[in-house]
Amino acid sequence: MNAKERVLAAISHRQPDCIPFSLGFGVNPPVRKQLALLLGLQDEHAVEQYLNSKSDLVWVAPPYIGPSERNIKNADGSETDIWGVSRRAVSYGEGSYDEICHYPLAEIEDVSELDDYLFPDPDWFDYAALPEIIRQTQEECPRAVVLGNANIFESSWYMRGLENMMVDLLVDPELADAILERVTNFFYEFMKRCLEAAKGGIDIIFTADDIGQQNGLLMSLDTWREHIKPHHQRINELVHSYHAKVMYHTDGAVMEAVGELIDMGIDVLEALQFDARGMDPCVLKKQYGDRLCFHGGISVQSTLPFGTPEEMTKEVEQRIAVLGENGGYILAPSHAIQAGTPPENVLAFFRAAGRPLK
Repeated sequence: MNAKERVLAAISHRQPDCIPFSLGFGVNPPVRKQLALLLGLQDEHAVEQYLNSKSDLVWVAPPYIGPSERNIKNADGSETDIWGVSRRAVSYGEGSYDEICHYPLAEIEDVSELDDYLFPDPDWFDYAALPEIIRQTQEECPRAVVLGNANIFESSWYMRGLENMMVDLLVDPELADAILERVTNFFYEFMKRCLEAAKGGIDIIFTADDIGQQNGLLMSLDTWREHIKPHHQRINELVHSYHAKVMYHTDGAVMEAVGELIDMGIDVLEALQFDARGMDPCVLKKQYGDRLCFHGGISVQSTLPFGTPEEMTKEVEQRIAVLGENGGYILAPSHAIQAGTPPENVLAFFRAAGRPLK
């Protein structure tokens, strides 16, 4: 099998020739620097390209052609995205994370104020460029093509602020629903235009919304069912109408929501944070493995940063044995490989995955 066939077999619950592999959210810069030295590569960019070449998935996106005040780096060093949300790099020592420094809808008090805000427009992207972008990704080896990212709840609270959004869901649901609907309308039209332009070239649409934390859900299932689930169902129905698959990302302890996520229409559950309370690979596979493919599951909280190469190898083998039985698993980290991860563990991970580095 080639890489694309391998991934599509796994999603269809057929046993591939070997377990498909994905780098997921990638490797953070401090680890890439160490790998550059260890592997004798020129710089972080060369490492990133080299690691991505090992993945059976490849990401694409249409070029941005929208207004210059969006999707831009500002004079103060912050960056503003298409939603008008600004982020600034905050150091954690070896590297930095981009943290939100401006929530553009934080101060609104009434639904009518949303009419005055510039939400993203699907016209801000060059969809005609997608076929050539996809073609170039397939030149060396056909790989499964992924396009994202429909994160409806997250995009909403990025604009409103998480605390405000959580309060809105309880005391001002009309405002919360109005924001969620506008976000969904954008993603629906954006995905539709991408899928139409790609003419079957997109295999997976990546969607997301973190609905879990380390010890449980962020909100009650009833609240999620009423205010968030219907929007994802709408997107998922669109994706399936174009014969593509839905990969859905959520971190955290979400075991009690998995059945609902399946009902929502997802095909692949990502990221499998087994360090979170109640998350069990054996239970997941037994209860849901006939209806779900799984992506992720290699711990970036414990084994990768704090384990030995031998423990790393053992975890990969265990995940493949449990989640990969009869297909239905794409091996990947549970999130980005974080600063402080020994490069030797990264090498052991790739080697156990059957994708040895130099």
